[in-house]
Amino acid sequence: MNILDSDIISKISHLHKSCRFFLQAELNKKGLPDLASSHGYILFLLSKNPGLSMQEIASKINRDKSTTTVLIKKLENLNLVKTSLSPKDSRIKIVSLTDRGAEYNRETQDISNALKEKFFKNFQEKDAENLEKMLDKAAENFL
Repeated sequence: MNILDSDIISKISHLHKSCRFFLQAELNKKGLPDLASSHGYILFLLSKNPGLSMQEIASKINRDKSTTTVLIKKLENLNLVKTSLSPKDSRIKIVSLTDRGAEYNRETQDISNALKEKFFKNFQEKDAENLEKMLDKAAENFL
């Protein structure tokens, strides 16, 4: 196979779209707000690292500070996160989950698990590990 004739990028794009539709449908079934994947990732990060600064979030989600501010503002408007000033430096905003944000994470964990089960349905463990390595390798080409 000539690598330049491969339609793998199209397949990756199609998989991304299929995953997005799956997530949208499952969120709708539970009556949860349909958020962009960046929003969901922020909520996940905050569940694992309570009280991150805007700069830390921007770095972890690979977005600039102004884009991150817009993403956080939407989550704030939905009462999923709250911001406060750092006690050490009042120029720094700290973002934390609200009770509603923590509940959203609990609800979406089941959806995330269902997506992973569907995605990896016909995979052996080694197949999944190899796929992740190959995708990481491809992603490095864009850094």
